[in-house]
Amino acid sequence: MTFAAPALAVADWRRQVFALYAAVRAEADPAAAHARWQAGRNDLLAHHPASPVPAADRAQYGGAPVGEYRPEFRFEATIDTGVERSGWEFQSTNDGLIPFSFVGVLHLPIGDLDVWWLESYGGGLFVPVKDALAGKSTYGGGRYLIDTVKGADLGGDLGAGRLIVDLNFAYNPSCAYSPDWTCPLAPATNTVGAELPVGELTS
Repeated sequence: MTFAAPALAVADWRRQVFALYAAVRAEADPAAAHARWQAGRNDLLAHHPASPVPAADRAQYGGAPVGEYRPEFRFEATIDTGVERSGWEFQSTNDGLIPFSFVGVLHLPIGDLDVWWLESYGGGLFVPVKDALAGKSTYGGGRYLIDTVKGADLGGDLGAGRLIVDLNFAYNPSCAYSPDWTCPLAPATNTVGAELPVGELTS
């Protein structure tokens, strides 16, 4: 697959990610949805021209290691909007200052996760997570779970403030694959003390 310009490659990447997550949400069996997601992610990482995997490494790239699907890490949670918290900003070398505003908190058995709203790119919900295995078998800066501006949306009734939060779908940000990328990483409020040996791993 080739594209005339990097912008078209990125647009196609996002289109395919949106389609992949639509298929995930349409699948009744979460484990089957997870297998589909893993295969789709690995295909994009290994073959798409907008992949964060360096072009020279893609031919040998065997896919991201992913933990076995564990249903106990899947939750449907209501966003607690009764908490007040300041927003935060991330300084990107590629896109300048990226601001986030606070939406609310997801209270989960593995710990609390803040839900953020990306104020640039047209906006979107953002839920990163950094667990106790960070820097060991999960990416040191944390992983992404929900990033609706990029299509990573597991579902839930937003009208009722509810989100599907399935830690099995936690994935590595682009900066995990190449220093050419800079990524907003999980702030302290999205760091949990639990070990999450599911989703995309580093080993």
